[in-house]
Amino acid sequence: MPENRAQEAAEALLPGAVIGILGGGQLGRMAAMAAASLGYRCHIYCPEAHPPAAEVSAFHTQAAYDDEAALAAFAQSVDVVTYEFENIKLAGVAYLERRVALRPNITALRICQNRIREKTFCRDLGVPTADFAELSSPEDLPAAFAKIGAPALLKTVEMGYDGKGQVRLEQQDDLAEAWQAACGHAGQSRCVLEAFVDFACEVSVIVARSGDGAVRCFPVVENEHRDQILYRSRYPARIAAQTEEDAQAIAEKLAQAMDLVGLLAVEMFVTRDNRVLVNEMAPRPHNSGHWSLDACITSQFEQFIRAVAGLPLGDPGALCPALMTNLLGPEALEAQSYLAQDPCAKLHLYGKREAKPGRKMGHVTQLKPGLSASE
Repeated sequence: MPENRAQEAAEALLPGAVIGILGGGQLGRMAAMAAASLGYRCHIYCPEAHPPAAEVSAFHTQAAYDDEAALAAFAQSVDVVTYEFENIKLAGVAYLERRVALRPNITALRICQNRIREKTFCRDLGVPTADFAELSSPEDLPAAFAKIGAPALLKTVEMGYDGKGQVRLEQQDDLAEAWQAACGHAGQSRCVLEAFVDFACEVSVIVARSGDGAVRCFPVVENEHRDQILYRSRYPARIAAQTEEDAQAIAEKLAQAMDLVGLLAVEMFVTRDNRVLVNEMAPRPHNSGHWSLDACITSQFEQFIRAVAGLPLGDPGALCPALMTNLLGPEALEAQSYLAQDPCAKLHLYGKREAKPGRKMGHVTQLKPGLSASE
C-alpha cells in the first residue's frame, strides 16, 4: 500500500469513487442513497449477511470488524472510509486508518464511544455537562452515589444506546442490583454515574465540518424520548434564540477540537434557567437529523457525504417546520396510514426483515408549514 494513500484522498473525490462504510444499518443505507445521488458508489462492511445498507450499495463485505485480511481487501477497494455507528472496536479502525483515508478520524470515534472520555473531553474544553463520577468496580458506587445524590443515572462506559446499559437510581435502591442491571449483562467492569438533570427540554445539534475547517450547523431540534428511545424530533425547537446560538456554538467548538471531518451530532439538555449541558455525542448522522431529508436544503446524509468526499458543504437551512416520528417494531406495518392521513407526510422505511419491539424500522416526517415555535 503506498505511504501516501490517505493523502491521495485529500482532494474532492471524483464521480465513480467508492466510499467505504463501516456498519450496515439504516444510517448507512440513507448515506449510501445520498452518495449515489452525488455520483459515488458505496461499499458496506459489517458482520451481518443482509444489512439494510447493502440493498442500496454497490458492494458488501460480510466480515468481522477485526478480520485483518478482510479489512485489508476492503481498504484496497475504496477511496475513503467512514462509519455509521460508533460501537466498533478501535483496533480494526486503526488498521484501516493506516491504509486509507478515514473520515471522521479515529480520535473522534475514540472519544464518542466512551462516556468517560466524552465527558472528560467536554469538561477539559470548558463545555458543561451533568456532574459525573467514574466507577471502576461496584465497590465505588456507594461513595459516588452519596456525592452525586439521588436521583442519578448509572450507565455503562461503552456500548450503550437507546437506553441500553443504564439504570436510574433512587435513594432506596439496591446499588449492587443496579450495578448488575447496568453493567453485568454487558460484561463491563467500569461504569459512570451521572447526576440527573431536571431539564426543560432535550435538544440536539448536528454540525458538519469539512477538511478545510469550514463548519455548518443544522437548526436545533427538540427531542422527545419514550422508554429511553427517541420518539420524535421537531423543528423549530421551542427554545430562546440565544439558547439555540449557545447550543450551536458548543457543537462547533467540539467538532473543531476533534479536528473532525464529517458530522458530529450533539445531544443536549436545556435547563429551566436556559443553560445548555452536553449529554452525548455521535460522530455520524443521527436519528434526530432525519427530518432534514425532507425539510432542509441539504440533508444530514448529503452533508455527511459532502464532507467525507471532500466536496464543499451545502446549506443546511430549513425549508419549513417539520415533525419526525420514529416507527418502532410492529407499528411500522401501519406506516402507510400516515400517507392516507397527511398529504404532507414523507415515509422512509429501512428494509429491515424483522420488526422486533422497539426496533427502528423507519420514520415519517410531517411537513408542517403552519407549525410555530410556540405550539
